[in-house]
Amino acid sequence: MKISVKKMMMGAVALMSAVALAGCATSTASSKGNESKGNTIKIGMNMELSGAAAGYGAQMKQGFQLAVKQINAAGGIKVNGKKMKIETVIRDNKSTTSGSASVAAQLAGSDGVSAIVGPATTNDGTAAIPNITKAQVASVSPSATDPDYTLQKNGKVQPYVFRACFENNFQGETAAHFVDNTLKAKRVAILEDNSSDYGTGLAKAFKKAFSGTIVSQQSFQEGDKDFNALLTAIKDKQIDAIYAPGYYSEVGLIIKQARAAGITVPIVGSDGMADPKLAEIAGNANASDIYYTTPFSSKAGATNKLAKTFMADFKKEYGTEAPTFSALAYDSVLMIKQAIESANSTNSVKIAKALAKIKNMPAVTGEMTVNAHHDPEKPIMIEELKAGKVVSAIEQK
Repeated sequence: MKISVKKMMMGAVALMSAVALAGCATSTASSKGNESKGNTIKIGMNMELSGAAAGYGAQMKQGFQLAVKQINAAGGIKVNGKKMKIETVIRDNKSTTSGSASVAAQLAGSDGVSAIVGPATTNDGTAAIPNITKAQVASVSPSATDPDYTLQKNGKVQPYVFRACFENNFQGETAAHFVDNTLKAKRVAILEDNSSDYGTGLAKAFKKAFSGTIVSQQSFQEGDKDFNALLTAIKDKQIDAIYAPGYYSEVGLIIKQARAAGITVPIVGSDGMADPKLAEIAGNANASDIYYTTPFSSKAGATNKLAKTFMADFKKEYGTEAPTFSALAYDSVLMIKQAIESANSTNSVKIAKALAKIKNMPAVTGEMTVNAHHDPEKPIMIEELKAGKVVSAIEQK
C-alpha cells in the first residue's frame, strides 16, 4: 500500500531528515547491529497511528499486539535453549515521512530493538530505510506494496527491508487474469487513484496484463467525493467491468454513485478495498458484484487452520471480525519470530539474514516463502461482495 497523504512536498525535507537522523541511530547501535540482553527481546513498531493512514495503522497494531500476546503466553521465542519474552516498543510516525524517519532512528538507536514491524505505507517505509540500514535492523512492512520498495536504485535488494504483502504488479496482473478468465469481460474502464503510485502502479500492471480492450481510463485523487463526471464518461461505452484500484474511502463512493447512475457491471479493485468500511460507504444494497485482490479472507479458515484460529482469537480479543491489515501485521510478527529462532540469535543482522531465508512458513495469510526480492510468495485471493457481505474467496493460481 502506498498512500499519498497530501504531503508529497515534504518528501525532500523528509529524506534530508532521514539521512541526518541516521547518525542518531548508529550512535547507540553496535556496528554489528542490535542485540537484546537479558530475558526479553525488543521488537519495535513504526506505524501510522495518527494522521491520514491511522485507520490502517490501528488495524495493524491490533494484529501486532495479538501475535505478541500469544507468543508470550506460550513462553516466548526460543533462543539458545531458553525462552525469551517479547518486549514491544510501539511508536507513532503520524503518517508522515519525516515522522517515520525519526521513529526509525529512535527504534533502531536508543530503543535498541532487534527488528521492526512497519511502516504501513511505501512512502513512510522508504523514508525509514536510511536509518534502519545504517543501524542494521530489519523492518517488515505489512502493507508497503510498491514494487521498488525492497530494492535499491541499482536493482539490488535492500538488505534490511522486507514485506508481508504482495507488490502492486502481482495484484494488478492477478486482477486482469480474473477479469479475463472468470468474469469474461472484453471491454473494461479503468478509474485509478493517481494521487500515489499505488493506484497508478496497479492500473499500469492491469492494463499490461489484460487481453481485452480498455475503452476508457479516468483518474481521481485521494479525498475526492464526487465521481459523477467520471462515471458519466464511461456509462455509454458498453463496458463489461470497471477496474478501480484505490482505497475504500474513495472506491466506496465510486460504487455508490455508479449504482445510482445505473451502472451495474462488476467493479474490481485491490487490497485497499479490503475493509468493512467499503460497504458502509457504498451502502450494502449497492455493494454487490464487487471483487478485489487480497492476501487474506474471512473465508480462508476453510482451508487454513491457522487462519481459522486467528479469526476466532481476534474476535474474542477485539469483538470484531479480523481485517486483512491485522492479519498482515500478525504474520509480520510471525516472520520475525521464525527468523529469530532460525538464526538462534537476537542479533539484528543475523535476524535480517534469516528473514531472507524463510521458506514454507505457516502463516495466517497462507504458507509463505521469502524470495530474492524480499517479497512473500504465497496464495492470493479475490474476495467477492454481495449485499455488502463477503460471500466467497477465490484463490488465484
